[in-house]
Amino acid sequence: MAFRVLILGCGSAIPTSRRHPSAQIVSVDEKYYLIDCGEGTQSRLRENKIKFQRIEQIFISHLHGDHYLGLIGLLQTMHLLGRTKPITVFAPGGLKKIIDTHFEISGHHINYPLTIETVDTEKHLKIFEDTKIEVYSLPLDHRVPCSGYLIKEKQKLPHLNIEKIKALNIPVAYFNSIKNGKDYQMPDGTIIKNEELTLPAEKSKSYAYCSDTAYYEPLIEQIKNTDTLYHEATFTDELSDRALQTKHSTAKQAATIAFKSNVKQLILGHFSNRYAQLTNHLAEAKEIFENPLLAEEGKWFDV
Repeated sequence: MAFRVLILGCGSAIPTSRRHPSAQIVSVDEKYYLIDCGEGTQSRLRENKIKFQRIEQIFISHLHGDHYLGLIGLLQTMHLLGRTKPITVFAPGGLKKIIDTHFEISGHHINYPLTIETVDTEKHLKIFEDTKIEVYSLPLDHRVPCSGYLIKEKQKLPHLNIEKIKALNIPVAYFNSIKNGKDYQMPDGTIIKNEELTLPAEKSKSYAYCSDTAYYEPLIEQIKNTDTLYHEATFTDELSDRALQTKHSTAKQAATIAFKSNVKQLILGHFSNRYAQLTNHLAEAKEIFENPLLAEEGKWFDV
């Protein structure tokens, strides 16, 4: 089962010709989840050939404009394209009022069910699950209520030991029950244990999205051993005072969180528009964490 992340926007605050505001698609077995929806997200979705109607859940980290101003336009476009499937948006309190006010004043409406779920930004809680994943809130330290998101694949089913199954002439009708942990009873009454008929499943993976936040050590325990961490790195170290003042992180601080959390892969993002080049971000992070990556818009990252 493929677990990938597509970066749609990795800039902070102001859209530029180099970078767009925060947004990304998480794809788990070709099911799409949208995280953050900055200005221009629907254009970025089109550019990357992501079908809007396949998105059923949207997760907004906080209500600074560079993380949600593209949402109303996207919701309206989905309506104009004839959407009928429900959509659920998870966000800190206040988003429903913003959306309701917009549609009331503009006179527009949407023809599909829209649910706004309020995320408690002070608690680490499971807020969503379906057949593929579980999503947990990650309290962050920012100027307004802000939550990151931890996405975990559910336990995968084991593989069938086809060689053994063929040798025993087990009918296809029993394959699903075997995958779900059942033993098999032969026609003569002999019980074949499930572990003889299956091979270990692939390890389930996990992805943590953390933007925006100051350096925040309580996060470490909540994302420990995560496979991939996307962590904001708005500034480099010479602007650490500015990072503290604005409740953002430096590349070195992001790498420190990644190192202390024992994550396997770190993606740096949410770069200030003052940086045309990101070589210093990478160099600083490498002092702490081996082989950090820079977010690149339009690029898929394997979790």
